[in-house]
Amino acid sequence: MWEIIRSNDEILKFMENVCYFHDSCIKEISYISGAYVGENLSMHPLNDRRVLRVVIQRQCEKNSMIEMEFQGLKHLKLFPVNEDYTCEILDSTMIIKDGNIYWYDCGNLSESDLDDYAGTLICASAFRWRSIENYMGEKEFYHSAV
Repeated sequence: MWEIIRSNDEILKFMENVCYFHDSCIKEISYISGAYVGENLSMHPLNDRRVLRVVIQRQCEKNSMIEMEFQGLKHLKLFPVNEDYTCEILDSTMIIKDGNIYWYDCGNLSESDLDDYAGTLICASAFRWRSIENYMGEKEFYHSAV
């Protein structure tokens, strides 16, 4: 069941519920733009969906795997570290600014950090999340249809 986040109070409750993503990792990301080329090769070149889905796995019994869905994606800055470094999330920040929801993969950040933050940052017009049960491990959640 999807939980919709619309206010700072709901953000606080969500972030407390997932312990600010302490001891978590981004496992997978899926993006749907809305643009496509039809079977007759006609093009629908509009990014009219812009949905980013992010699967996070956590070292916690409760909500150990969650899917976050950012609707109306405005900005994604993905900064994955290479294999020489670990990628665990120790803390994270989520804020609402000018009607948009921002999520950073680092804690204790503020609106003034938006432009200068060097890690992963997501900005969208809407956000919802859900818990995924019985899907821990390396098996892909977003798998190929082929």
